[in-house]
Amino acid sequence: MLRITDARTGHPVPAAPVRRGLTRVEVHARAHGTGALRVLLVADVLVRALELDGTPVWTLLTGDHERADLRAAAALGIRPFEDTGGGAAGLGGAQALHVAPAGADVPDGVLVEVADVDAQDAVPMEGAGPDPAALRLALLSERRDVPVRLDAAALGEAGDTLGRWRRTVADWARLPSRPVPEALRVRLRAAWEDDLDVPQVLRVLREVEDDPDLPPGARFETYAYADRLLGLELTREIGTHA
Repeated sequence: MLRITDARTGHPVPAAPVRRGLTRVEVHARAHGTGALRVLLVADVLVRALELDGTPVWTLLTGDHERADLRAAAALGIRPFEDTGGGAAGLGGAQALHVAPAGADVPDGVLVEVADVDAQDAVPMEGAGPDPAALRLALLSERRDVPVRLDAAALGEAGDTLGRWRRTVADWARLPSRPVPEALRVRLRAAWEDDLDVPQVLRVLREVEDDPDLPPGARFETYAYADRLLGLELTREIGTHA
């Protein structure tokens, strides 16, 4: 079960206390730029984690947002939220999870705070260079409550990692498939169910990449499984290489 730290109390709580009951996720990204984009991204990953556990989710976006931010969110694979055009207080749902920048004033409910982004260089809001997923990976590389430092080096490293993983996944896909080893499945779920610890998910994938004892087919299925949470399109290059 996914447990999330409520910033109001500092204590972990079940993200969906009523199993398979409707959970409402409200996004409060009132700022603009990469900070707002990170809030939207954390909400997207939270929704993915809930859905992987079979929880139906109602997603809402509050406040006014610039079109550039929404275009950038779509380019990063962030699925659209229902736009309320303002506050969503009083709307139904078993529980409200509010995803917001640190220090934001939001209605009652579990508060999922997202730290700011320290953009050292100009970050293209439509994505990082030719592949916006590199920006998505860079923003996912730190826990949501830790500020992210974005500069050319960080984006370059994320782009290199993403390209290597996609090529490697495409190579593994040529060989017979094998199930995700249960121990790896447990580690991945334990990571994202522990306050949405995405950096730990990425660490597991790096271990899998370098583990010579794992069959390529099992590595492929592990990456494909984790990507249901990460949304990095790691299988995109299957069939594109001779």
